[in-house]
Amino acid sequence: MSFPSPPAAQFSFPSLLTYSPLPPMGLSQTDKVHQTPTAILQGPEDKVNLTCSHTDSSYNMILWYQQSAQNTALKLIGYMRYTSPTVEDSFKGRFDVSGDAAANKMAYLHFPKVTEAEDSAVYFCAASEAQCFTIPSLLYKNPL
Repeated sequence: MSFPSPPAAQFSFPSLLTYSPLPPMGLSQTDKVHQTPTAILQGPEDKVNLTCSHTDSSYNMILWYQQSAQNTALKLIGYMRYTSPTVEDSFKGRFDVSGDAAANKMAYLHFPKVTEAEDSAVYFCAASEAQCFTIPSLLYKNPL
C-alpha cells in the first residue's frame, strides 16, 4: 500500500480552489502514486477534476481523501475498486469518482461545482491492493 500521495488540491478560501504541493516525507513508495494537476485556482461554481494514477500492477484500488483545516483527520471521500466507484454518504452529491484503478491505473475526483466552505481542504489520493473477504461467522445468525 502506498499513501498518502502529495495533495492534489488545497482550498485556501471558501470561494476559491487552489493547490499547494507538499513534499511527501518518510514514504518509500510515493513515486508509485501521482496526482494532477499540480496547481489549481478555481472560483465558486467552477467544475474541478483531479486525477490520480499509479504504476504498480498489483494495485487495483484508488482512494480519495479530504483533510480540512478545521479537522486534520483524513476523511474518505470515495474510491475506485477496479471499475466500481463508491462515494461515502457524507460526500454524495458533492463529489463523484470514476476511472479504472486496475487496467488503466487511474481514477478521477470530480467536483461538479465548488460551492461549500467545507470544500476548502487538502485532497489526497492513495493506491492499494483491494482487500475483500467474508467472515462466515458474521453471515450466520445463531438461533440461541
